[in-house]
Amino acid sequence: MKEINLRIKSITGTKQITKAMELVAISKLTKAMDRITKCRPYYTELYSQISGISELGLPEESVYCQDREVKKSCIIAIAGDRGLAGGYNSNLFKYFESEAEGKQICVLPMGKKAIEHFSRRGYEILSESYQSVEDVDVGDCFELSRMLTQLYSDGAFDELYVVYTTFVSMLSQTPASLKLLPLDVTSPKGEPSDIGYTLIEPSPAAVFDSIVPSGLAGLIWGAVCESRASELAARRIAMENATSNAEEIISDLRLKYNKARKSSITQQITEIVSGAQAE
Repeated sequence: MKEINLRIKSITGTKQITKAMELVAISKLTKAMDRITKCRPYYTELYSQISGISELGLPEESVYCQDREVKKSCIIAIAGDRGLAGGYNSNLFKYFESEAEGKQICVLPMGKKAIEHFSRRGYEILSESYQSVEDVDVGDCFELSRMLTQLYSDGAFDELYVVYTTFVSMLSQTPASLKLLPLDVTSPKGEPSDIGYTLIEPSPAAVFDSIVPSGLAGLIWGAVCESRASELAARRIAMENATSNAEEIISDLRLKYNKARKSSITQQITEIVSGAQAE
């Protein structure tokens, strides 16, 4: 009985931790979902504007749109800041490996788990500056975009992707990839852009080249927001399941404890009665 009681106390302590982590995840998830709602229209419109400007006569030699032989690819990989989030990190890494198969890769990891994963596997890492996805803000995305567009222009790599987890619902988060460079200059969903009614100075090409880093920053920021919400949703579900499992184990242990206690009491009564009869 003593051993069972100790196990009950231990699992009860674990349950309190998982419940607390679940509540924290719920609190942060509300803010993360609100951020997604606000940023999705922003980066969608940015992409539309880039496509629209290109329709006005972007020169074919633009470095951002010109296809070239792919010798090396760069992938921004956004994973979690910590574990205890179900299959969130492992699913992202499996998806990354499928996307990177057969390619020469350099990686820009975001999140502590991403940095640890790619460091252990010997990937070429561009930067380890983004240890915490939670702390990444819009300014960081603009800084990152400027650095990557410059490296792309200098020929350090020939294509740029971001691999992240898209937030579908509270119960569903799906790994995805988005090609950032070279740009696909077709309008989203085949819809014509209305930017043709806008006067652009000094020229469409000049404006295009100047806004590409900002546009990519918006797309990266969108991927960060999606990933952060996905991590929190996955952690919330994982901790909810862990709490539920702990409650079931505690219930089973209490049943065993009560049976053992009943058996012990019955044995003691039997011994007392037997002793009295012997006298």
